[in-house]
Amino acid sequence: MSQGKRGFHYSDSAHLKATERGAASGLVLTIVIWGIMMAWMVAAVAIAGTAKMRAESAADGAALAAAPVTFRPFGARGSATGEAARFARANGAELSMCTCRPDPSWNERTVEVRVVVYARVPGLGAIPVRAQSRATFDPLALLDEGAPEPAPP
Repeated sequence: MSQGKRGFHYSDSAHLKATERGAASGLVLTIVIWGIMMAWMVAAVAIAGTAKMRAESAADGAALAAAPVTFRPFGARGSATGEAARFARANGAELSMCTCRPDPSWNERTVEVRVVVYARVPGLGAIPVRAQSRATFDPLALLDEGAPEPAPP
C-alpha cells in the first residue's frame, strides 16, 4: 500500500484503475468506426450489385431491340446500333459496343452489345459497371410456316 496526501491510503490496484480510466472509450470508438466501415462496405456492395443487374438488363434489352432491326424487310427504320443505344439509355445505361450489321438475307443472325452503367458509391465516386449480351434473330420465324407451334395451355 502507498500513502497518499493527508495520510489516506490507497492500494496499487485502485491507482491502476484510476490511470485506466478512458480505456473503454477508445475501445468503443474503435468498435463504432469498425461498424461504420462495415456498413459502408455493405452499402457499396449493394450499390454495385444493383448496378450490375441494371447493366445486364440494359444489355439484354438493347440486344433484343437491335436484332430484328438488322433485317431490313422487317420494316424497321433507323439502324440497329441506334435502336440498341435507345434501349440502353431507356434502362439507364450507355451503349459502348454493338456488333449489329444489317443483313438483307433471310439467314439467322446474332447481335452482340456491351453497355456500361455507373454506380455512384459514396467516397469512391462513379464506378463503371459493364455487361454484354447477345440476341439471335431468325427472319424465317416471321413467316407463318416458319413460326414455331404455340405451346399447349
